[in-house]
Amino acid sequence: MGAKTRRRERGAEREDPVANVAAIILCGGESRRMGRPKAWLPLGGEALLQRVVRIASAATEPVVVVAAAGQTLPELAAPVVLTRDRLSGRGPLQGLAFGLDALPPTAEFVYATAVDAPFLEPAWIARLAELIGDFDVAAPRIDGRIHPLASLYRAQPTREAARRLLDEGVLRLTALVERLRARDVSAEELRLVDPELRALRNLNTPADYQRAARRFFNDDGKSATE
Repeated sequence: MGAKTRRRERGAEREDPVANVAAIILCGGESRRMGRPKAWLPLGGEALLQRVVRIASAATEPVVVVAAAGQTLPELAAPVVLTRDRLSGRGPLQGLAFGLDALPPTAEFVYATAVDAPFLEPAWIARLAELIGDFDVAAPRIDGRIHPLASLYRAQPTREAARRLLDEGVLRLTALVERLRARDVSAEELRLVDPELRALRNLNTPADYQRAARRFFNDDGKSATE
């Protein structure tokens, strides 16, 4: 999918975005089990949404953030495209459809993630880009479970399939992968860049968050939750 070059940013070397790959970050969920907005959760000296945007921006361009109508968000340093999910209660497939509509026509592929994926790494996205080939989606299938919000999609057929599903009243995100020409990606293929498959770990509950927070510390040495 094109050679990558390296450049300096914030004093650190990073890879340029993978050619023609954008990202969509869904952050408009109700966070019922967490009990507070996930986008604002402090982690490693930054809000969770800030972290996921920063990581996605290292491998994709542009990054589209899909928020709920009226939802307040932390300040985002990286340039993002912000769009709103104006239809509440229709789940992540509807949010993804709004995100797809906000993509520029130059975006051939799009990586989809939720805001509660703090262990995502740019190499995960690049690995899926290597594997998608002529398929419409490269989707991790681990122990029989599909992970649609850790997958790379071909933008145009995915946009069309999402619209058809929503018109039919089908809201399951896994149904989107089932409608597309899918390239199942195995754990072994992904462990080359993420040996523990940490990119698939989501923060759904306060206990999940506390476990993740213990891995991160602010620059002044304080706990990430302080």
